Amino acid sequence: MRDLGIASGLGGRVPSPAGAIIVAAGESTRMDGIDKIFTPVLGKPLIAHTLEPFLSSPLIAEVVLVLHPSSMEQGQELLHSNGWTRVKVVPGGKRRQDSVWNGLQVLPRQEWVVVHDGARPCLDEELIDKGLRTAQETGAAIAAIPARDTMKEVDLLGMVVRTHDRDRLTIVQTPQVFRRALLEEAFSHGQQTVTDEATMVEVLGRSVKTFMGSYANIKVTTPEDLIMAEIILARRRNLRTGSGES
Repeated sequence: MRDLGIASGLGGRVPSPAGAIIVAAGESTRMDGIDKIFTPVLGKPLIAHTLEPFLSSPLIAEVVLVLHPSSMEQGQELLHSNGWTRVKVVPGGKRRQDSVWNGLQVLPRQEWVVVHDGARPCLDEELIDKGLRTAQETGAAIAAIPARDTMKEVDLLGMVVRTHDRDRLTIVQTPQVFRRALLEEAFSHGQQTVTDEATMVEVLGRSVKTFMGSYANIKVTTPEDLIMAEIILARRRNLRTGSGES
């Protein structure tokens, strides 16, 4: 791994239990009509794979699942069938940040909040642990991986404007972890549309620390991504049970 100042996230004091907001309120516009959140992957809905590491982690006390309003009934059925009493389901808003805000309103008042994309089913408990430990330093932390490809900036006509130094670029993921008071402050000041909550914290002029994410922690946005997620999850299951190739 290139040295980009991305923390391992394994040091620091053990954080107190946190609350988690799983954001899955999108409309799957790039999925050719497939509702990716409830698409079966290895015999269960994709969102179940996303939820399980949070429910297994001793660092997570409560979980709020934010769904598209049209998926609320499916969400409730999923929780009931699995007996997941520590999960609440709420409807999302028009923007990602509106959905996170809706989740924050019903999340019990733990000191720390973990925000994760529902369409990233391949995370594990270690990433949650890394994020919470790293966030102790500045109050905000995000998973990040070094960019592998050359990155070019283009204009509206598709013409290359400049080529960026890849060694200085990272690709951010979720989970993203925040001290709750800092996240609430960011929401109180942030009116512009953003693609993640860390951006709102940055606008405040506050520091956001990165920690090493995982190249396996993919976000499912296309039908091809579903195939890749299934491969990753199947391999992980085989390694855990001792079956198949390592």
